[in-house]
Amino acid sequence: MKRILLIRHCQALGQHSDSPLSKKGIQKAYELARQLESLTFKIDRIITSPYMRAQESIKPFASRQGIKVETDKRLKERLLSEQPVDDWIDILEESFQNFHFKLPGGESSNDAYKRAEEVLDECMKEELKENIIIVTHGNLLALMLQKFQVDFGFHEWKTLTNPDVFLIQRIGGEYITERIWEENQSHFY
Repeated sequence: MKRILLIRHCQALGQHSDSPLSKKGIQKAYELARQLESLTFKIDRIITSPYMRAQESIKPFASRQGIKVETDKRLKERLLSEQPVDDWIDILEESFQNFHFKLPGGESSNDAYKRAEEVLDECMKEELKENIIIVTHGNLLALMLQKFQVDFGFHEWKTLTNPDVFLIQRIGGEYITERIWEENQSHFY
């Protein structure tokens, strides 16, 4: 049975690629590790965004399990614009409604989805690694989830937490998506 865990990074001190986790984010990274250790299956591979906050989010789990963390630049957060945007939330909402919408120097939802989909497709075709963790960012994670749950959009994105975990399982020829992160729980439900 193929399983992919899509994980949104823990709380960080900023949005730059080198922004570290906050104190709360570090605590959540250890909580995430404990919850991942309670899974009934063994993780075979971990792939993460090259951004520091994504790598730091999975580091406690990977270290304790002795699993090498691979970085993949296709998992970096989507760039809405090269310039600061005051009404970024409205821009983001528009980008979920119009997949080809983009600001100058930015990336459309379609462009970001295509690069993330390449990673997902490679993982799904991977025969030797059944259970794979992918750590990324909220906007890209929401786009990735649309591959399996077409109605996952802007309003669902707004409900994401830091961290957040979605389990995607291939059962027969179908993929089932389930949000398995529960705040302040010692294990997944």
